[in-house]
Amino acid sequence: MGVFEFDAFAKGTNAIAHTLAELTDKGCITIIGGGDSVAAVEKAGLGEKMSHISTGGGASLELLEGKVLPGVAALNEA
Repeated sequence: MGVFEFDAFAKGTNAIAHTLAELTDKGCITIIGGGDSVAAVEKAGLGEKMSHISTGGGASLELLEGKVLPGVAALNEA
């Protein structure tokens, strides 16, 4: 993904976003992991096409890696 904020450099980022939207339409689960990724997908007008848009950013990636998140662990212990 590139410097999508500038139209001259957004082609690659937009292509990835469109591919993900097409994959979602075919039944794949697509998760956008926060921050600039969310901004890029929203700027491309494709946010509604994704399965899930996370505002967790790095925490979402850690969860997908299988790491224990302190807040989630505390909820499980309650």
